[in-house]
Amino acid sequence: MNTRQTLRRCSRTLSRGAARPNVLFGGVYGAVLASSMVAALTQYGRSSRADRLYDAKWLLITAFASALAHGYAHLIARRGDETHHGALAAVRALAEEWPLLLATLPTLVMLFGAGLGWWNYSGIEYVALGFNVALLFGWGLTAARVSGLTWARSLFLGLGDALLGLIVVVANALIK
Repeated sequence: MNTRQTLRRCSRTLSRGAARPNVLFGGVYGAVLASSMVAALTQYGRSSRADRLYDAKWLLITAFASALAHGYAHLIARRGDETHHGALAAVRALAEEWPLLLATLPTLVMLFGAGLGWWNYSGIEYVALGFNVALLFGWGLTAARVSGLTWARSLFLGLGDALLGLIVVVANALIK
């Protein structure tokens, strides 16, 4: 097998893994959660280094709380469908929420780095928002491509998903 075929095979495997429902759900939810948290925490104009560390702390706490809540809800919802219950099922349900945590990680690093002075802390929320909108585009594109849609249709759906995500983030920021 040549290098090109190997790369294609690896790419397909990664795409299928990324398009699993729990990965897509967690990735999208995590990106929206991170953007909404940053928007809500920075809407009052505070943007010192200490504020960015505070924002990073609350994003981390909220991401873990959300992952625990989703894992717990899945555990309860699956009780009727599965024959195995107990501690192992609970740990497995919680561990399946890793995509949500992973999707918040870039924003967490941006805020933490800004708080430590690694880069400019003023305006980092716009960088995080832009990154997360791009991430939402990527999730939409990946899901569309794996489902067999053409590149043109997938790009269109990815853009629509990014726009919808932006609308959700703005709505969340306005509500809070």
